[in-house]
Amino acid sequence: MMFNTGSSLLDAVVLSVVAREKEGTYGYKITQDVRSVLDVSESSLYPVLRRLQTGGLLETYDQEFSGRNRRYYKITDQGMTELDGYRRDWREYCSKVNSIFFGDEA
Repeated sequence: MMFNTGSSLLDAVVLSVVAREKEGTYGYKITQDVRSVLDVSESSLYPVLRRLQTGGLLETYDQEFSGRNRRYYKITDQGMTELDGYRRDWREYCSKVNSIFFGDEA
């Protein structure tokens, strides 16, 4: 069974994936990591990356790799603050859903 993936959840997952790499990570790796946990198309993730960058949550830099430029994404301080908020909200959300699903055993 698949649950609906809203834009906030997708933003949170993308920020979390990028935050795992201190020096940043590149688009293809981000899409693979996100797709390992969410059923989203690769083409839908690049607009998310651009939106997060435009919002000041991610920054980019290009670096040469095998003779080609590769765009890397790195989380900003503002992005970390946003991610921390998503994490708090997620814990609260999970707690509430678990209490409905499992009652006292959660």
